[in-house]
Parts: sequence; structure tokens; C-alpha cells
Amino acid sequence: MKKEEIVTRNDIIEVLIKALKPPNYVHAFWEGGAIAFNRLDEWSDIDLYAVVDDDKVEETFNVIENALKTLSPIKQKLYIPQLPWPGISQTFYKLEKTSEFLIVDFAVIKLSAPDKLLETEIHGNLVFYFNKSKKLKPSRLDRNSFLEKLQARIEMLKVRFDLFNNLVEKEINRGNILEALEWYRAFTLSSLIEVLRMKYYPFHYNFRMRYIHYELPQEIVRELENLYFVKNEEDLKEKYVKATEWFIKEISGIDLKEIEKKLLKP
Repeated sequence: MKKEEIVTRNDIIEVLIKALKPPNYVHAFWEGGAIAFNRLDEWSDIDLYAVVDDDKVEETFNVIENALKTLSPIKQKLYIPQLPWPGISQTFYKLEKTSEFLIVDFAVIKLSAPDKLLETEIHGNLVFYFNKSKKLKPSRLDRNSFLEKLQARIEMLKVRFDLFNNLVEKEINRGNILEALEWYRAFTLSSLIEVLRMKYYPFHYNFRMRYIHYELPQEIVRELENLYFVKNEEDLKEKYVKATEWFIKEISGIDLKEIEKKLLKP
């Protein structure tokens, strides 16, 4: 592919602004993701959002797709009709004439959706390309409500861990090492990750591995890397014990007042 044929991030943004701004049913268009946290690099995708009238979601995706086709054929497309948040649909587009990493991740949000993913504490400093409504703007997190949800999640983690963490040991005892490894990563380590995120950066406690290298202390990240990379059955047994003990220590010593202080920081 010749250099001049490469479609850039700016090309994509510009063509989408031109396509989405004229329709009166599109109320706002912005970018989040890496750019919102000042982490944009050559491997970043494009995380885009638009708020539209409730009955115009499908039409909006058609406008987006037609605009992208003026730049490049669409190589791949994945449509997700409903995200965990009510009123939000998502489509991923991979263009032939872009870097393989420059995937267009576009969420279309109904105007009536209760959560429009605008809280700066969670979603960063969003970059608005246009905004026709005074009602749609970056907002502050309802911290009291967020803290209540986090407290409830802590109690859930305690009970869930007590009930199910020994699934790893069960499969080790059976000689089912692959199943044991799956439970170790999907349950033991994921629970540990969640409680560590609560401790160090509670706004993203439910983000799993996303942004973990930026939001946890580097020594913690290195120890987690060590726990994740398992050599063999004996190594799994040892690391399962270490991860279990670490989780119990962290969940038992979690300080809700310290978490609240982090949530109250500007």
C-alpha cells in the first residue's frame, strides 16, 4: 500500500463530523478512550460516541458506514445491538486502508439512555467534535451512589471468593490442569485484580485489565505479571496459594475511608 493511500485518524474524524453534524437527530459527537486520558499512540484505536434520537440508531449507523466507505472499503464489521448499559449500541469497523490497529469503535447512544458515559472521573477528558445540546456535557460522578455500589461489590467479592475459589484446587486434585488454570486466571486472579483496583484507583475498579499498567503501582503490576505467567502444574499450585493469600489480605484490610478520600479528590 502506498503511503498516500493510508487513511489516518484525522481523515476518519473529519469525514464523520461532516456526515453526522448536519442531521438534526444527531445531538453530539465525541471521542473517548486513549485520547481522553492523554495516552494516544500509534497503536490506539478510535473510541467514538454519538447521542441520537431514540428512533434513529440504525439510520445513524448507516450514515457512519457510508461516510467510512468514502475513505476506504470496510474490511470487517461487528455489530453489538445492546451493551450492558441500556440504550447503547456499538459497531466496530476495520478499514482496508488504515493501520490494522486503527479500528473504529463507535457507540451510538439513545437520547433517552440513562447513562451516556460522560463522567470525567471514569471516562476521562472527552473530546467533543460538536455538541448541539446544552444538556449533553461531561459530568461529575455521583460519588455517593458510586461508593454504595462499590461497598456492595466488596461484600459480594468476599462471599463469592469463599464459595468458589477452591474450584482451582478441585481441578488440580482431579488432574484437570487446564481447567484449574482457567479457574485460576478467570476467578482467583480476576478477584485479586478487582480489589487492588479498588484500593489504588477505585473509579476503574470494574475495568479488569484495562489501563492497569497506568493505574496500579509498577511493583504491584510486576508481581501480578509473575502470578499470571505459570510454568507448570507445580508453579500453578504455588501461585494459586500466593494469589489467594494476597486477595484475603487485601479484601480484609480494605479501607473504605481511604477509598472515599480518593473518590472525593477533584
